Amino acid sequence: MEGGCDTPFSHGTATTLTTTSSSTAQNGLQNRDREAAIDAEMVRLNKLPAHSSYATHRMKVLNKLRHLLSIKSGGNSSISLLPVERTTSQDEELELLFASLSI
Repeated sequence: MEGGCDTPFSHGTATTLTTTSSSTAQNGLQNRDREAAIDAEMVRLNKLPAHSSYATHRMKVLNKLRHLLSIKSGGNSSISLLPVERTTSQDEELELLFASLSI
């Protein structure tokens, strides 16, 4: 090899692994922040009248968000029984729901 290391792929592999592990840690923190925001919003909504259509609809959306967050993030995976991972469309739905709620 010219002007480089004799070991192919010696550069980048460690960086990729470090980036992956740090992004996984950031996802964990982000999910905990999102769960805390959902919990706080649910507490606020429980103070509203029980028959409020706004509160009822928002609670349904919050429950959907909670469900999507409970599914392990893992990108596209083939259909299997275990472990259950969020699909790309579920990730997109999660992002859109959070954006629309502004919490």
